[in-house]
Amino acid sequence: MEARLATARQVADAVLFEGYVLYPYRASAAKNRLRWQFGVLVPPAWSARGVEHVFQRTECLMEPRPGANLAVEVRFLHARRRTVQRVLPDGGFETVPRLHLDDRVLVPWDEGVEERVELTIPVADLAGEGVTVPFTRPARRETEPVLDGEGRTVGRLLRRREEISGMVRLSAAGLDGPYRTTRLTAVVENICDWAPGPGGDRDAALPHSLVASHLLLCLDRGAFLSMTGPPEWAKGAVAACRNLHTWPVLAGEPGRTDLVLSSPIILEDHPAIAPESPGALYDATEIDEILALRTAALTDEEKREARGTDERAAAVVELADTMPAEVLERLHGAVRGLREATGPAPREDRLAPSAPSDHGTARPDTPWWDPGADTGVDPEHDRVVVDGVAVGAGSRVALRPGLRRSDAQDLFLQGRTALVEAVLHDVDGGVHIAVTVEGDPGADIRREQGRFLYFQPDEVEPLETA
Repeated sequence: MEARLATARQVADAVLFEGYVLYPYRASAAKNRLRWQFGVLVPPAWSARGVEHVFQRTECLMEPRPGANLAVEVRFLHARRRTVQRVLPDGGFETVPRLHLDDRVLVPWDEGVEERVELTIPVADLAGEGVTVPFTRPARRETEPVLDGEGRTVGRLLRRREEISGMVRLSAAGLDGPYRTTRLTAVVENICDWAPGPGGDRDAALPHSLVASHLLLCLDRGAFLSMTGPPEWAKGAVAACRNLHTWPVLAGEPGRTDLVLSSPIILEDHPAIAPESPGALYDATEIDEILALRTAALTDEEKREARGTDERAAAVVELADTMPAEVLERLHGAVRGLREATGPAPREDRLAPSAPSDHGTARPDTPWWDPGADTGVDPEHDRVVVDGVAVGAGSRVALRPGLRRSDAQDLFLQGRTALVEAVLHDVDGGVHIAVTVEGDPGADIRREQGRFLYFQPDEVEPLETA
């Protein structure tokens, strides 16, 4: 099972360090002063203030074979607070805001140390009340001398880690029905007894928190079911699972079902790192090509501070400075697959077969594809039939984002009402409804710029009656 878990760790590492240090990779940058936004499990005393969560709950379905074992790996970062000190003439040290060296500038910073809690438990032992495993990571204090180019001690780095206490609770219960299916429940919780003082804030709570917490699960005999694309017979049981502050997906190679990654970042089944990616860049949601170009364009002084901020930031600077042209060129784009896209094809609109438009077949004299030349396209007046109601510009709808097509931002709009701005048809016959959300103070600006939110017909509910 160790070999199988190793196949999932490349993607899990991307989750672990998502947003760890943001471009321009300097501690002094404003965007690097509020860090670690994903999967932070804070002490109960801080969570009681209603700011962040103290636990993650994963529920998924599995089909273990007799005698199966479950490997569990809880992974998180332990914040290690680093201060910078310079040497005094008498041999002592004093804390300073920065220490200038020839190749870098050292500054105070919170480093992330990877921690793991590893368990292997027979599935049979998870029945009933299951298994509860507490864990502790002790406080530590470390020092590292800082030497100049001639090998003389000019300062030191003082690193402190606070004690962290947590708990993993695992249980499994068989489901009723003809299939031998089991619901697995895994809860990871921060049980640290730290309490904030009068001036306590999130910065004080982070050293006692499980940062970027996520979970790897592996069966040595048996399989997990997909939570995003389950078989028809399992859809009801999947809908009954309660996943809080995390979401489980199948991991590893496509086609394999023995691994699950439960992540605070919403992923699809079998997530993978793009083969063109030259290495970890740590910035959240940015594009590798843009980051590489921007990092290479930093000034020498900015690169000195980035190198002194964190070893991982220094590695990004080195990667950008030494990246061969052919590697950078690969970042510009990739074709994952090809399909035939020429020739007329009737539109297949399963939701609106009687919609009053016929844009599905391209005329031979219509360029591919010029909206100005296709007079049959009129987004401001086209309509599409949804639940028996013709929906078009000016219609009011309720938003019901689909789980398979939506990102996390779309999910926050669940149930919100919106005004339809246009109905658009793509060259493949797909229908897209452009909307502005009611109550959005920026709706007028979006309308002027044509920057709408887009949903498919089965993701909206007409508020008018037929």
